[in-house]
Amino acid sequence: MRHWKYTSSLTPLRAASVAVRLTLAGGVLFPHSTFAQSAQVVVPAGQATQPSSTTAPPIAGDPGTDDTPLPGASEPAAETAQGTNALKLPADQQPSDETTGAILDEDIMRLNTREAPLDERLPARKPETNIATEETPGIRVGTFVLRPTVTQSINTETQRDGDTKQTRGFLETDMLATLTSDWALHQLTVATEGAWQENISGEGEEQPDFRIGGDLRLDLPQDTTAHITGGYHFYREDTDDPDAILDAEKQSDVQEFNAGASIQRDFGILRGTTGIDLTRSIYSDATLPDGTQVSMSDRNQTSGTIRGRIGYELSPALIPFIEANVGKTVYDDTVDVAGYRRSGNSYGGIAGVEVDMGEKLRGEVGLGYEIATFDDERLSDIDTVVVDARLRWSPLRGTDVDVGLQTSIQPSTTAGDSGYVSHALATALTHQLRDNLVGAFLGGITLRDYPSDSTANDETVYATSAALTWNINRYLDLTSTVGYEFTSRKANADSQQWRAGVGLKLKR
Repeated sequence: MRHWKYTSSLTPLRAASVAVRLTLAGGVLFPHSTFAQSAQVVVPAGQATQPSSTTAPPIAGDPGTDDTPLPGASEPAAETAQGTNALKLPADQQPSDETTGAILDEDIMRLNTREAPLDERLPARKPETNIATEETPGIRVGTFVLRPTVTQSINTETQRDGDTKQTRGFLETDMLATLTSDWALHQLTVATEGAWQENISGEGEEQPDFRIGGDLRLDLPQDTTAHITGGYHFYREDTDDPDAILDAEKQSDVQEFNAGASIQRDFGILRGTTGIDLTRSIYSDATLPDGTQVSMSDRNQTSGTIRGRIGYELSPALIPFIEANVGKTVYDDTVDVAGYRRSGNSYGGIAGVEVDMGEKLRGEVGLGYEIATFDDERLSDIDTVVVDARLRWSPLRGTDVDVGLQTSIQPSTTAGDSGYVSHALATALTHQLRDNLVGAFLGGITLRDYPSDSTANDETVYATSAALTWNINRYLDLTSTVGYEFTSRKANADSQQWRAGVGLKLKR
């Protein structure tokens, strides 16, 4: 009998023998699944397949056909475990994993192995847009986009001054529109807003208001930006204004024209800004209850201010600055009806910091000093410490808190009074209660501080209001508001005002 010569490597014939043995063993262990997965037969249409019970004939010269055991290998032993047979081979004769059909998947018993995950993941799913709260597409007008808004509301108001009480119901039409350019360089923005009231019951003074303003930004070379601004404001003087005519049937209508220009340039870590602002104010006649017209032309004036600011950029989010301004006011009438020359000058300086932390916190806070002088020696100068703060804080998404604190000098036309210092604190809290419901709360306090030698007394005005806006869809909102204002006076009677209303807002 011929014997194999022992070698340390698996010859091709021995590899074929091992493959045949494994195939036979697989047929015993898995008679159906093994053949189904290891071989697929293509059957012509119309012919049925029959299971084959025959095996391949032995290969000539195959050592596996001889009864002589392989060198170093023991006789195959049949082991019964839970009704199955297993074929064991020595470690050095285990078939390679690369042999097709040699090793089955341990988990799901399949020939195809697992594939590694792809390195490129699918992009994260974008949050669904809320049609009710997203910005309206607007109307394309050439290279501009116009976004108009009109609100029609019905309101009720109760006004009490001392023992006098007035109640009225009125319709109010509010308009807001923005026109923004869509240019690659530079930008022009025009904003218009107005309110028109018409009484439908009771009695009380209507309060029309209209303003329009434009800002042209010019992007110049070498990190330089220029702004050219202009605007117009029309309103009726409030009865609670210190310069208003007492018990007038109709207060004076005020028209204000303003224009300005500024330029800003970055010098490395330094940022410089300079600008000029002009304001022209015109007052119409006031009407008394008996129909008498009271001229207010002696209040017509023109004022101008030159300002400059230098900032030091500690970081893009923190820029300390110092600012100085010089202003002059000229009245049309050199001497008013009371015989006073009210033209004068103003000087001021402030130091503060600009904050820009993105959506979380932005704005500026400043502290300084300001003084106003008058041409008439009988009018005392007014000086005060100035606090100027404007901040927007977003503690969480959907909630915004606006805080404003401003100190300013307001001139007066009352005989013997040069004016007063106004300290105004205003806050606004806006919170998105639901995807289509937004609530707002506003509150403010204004202190009018008169000089010690003034004939007028200090006043304090408290104001608060709340509003709800329900976004029916992208183009229609339902609004509701309620507000209260209280004016406290040391000498004269206090006054208070209640107002409530509901309306519909159309947007485009």
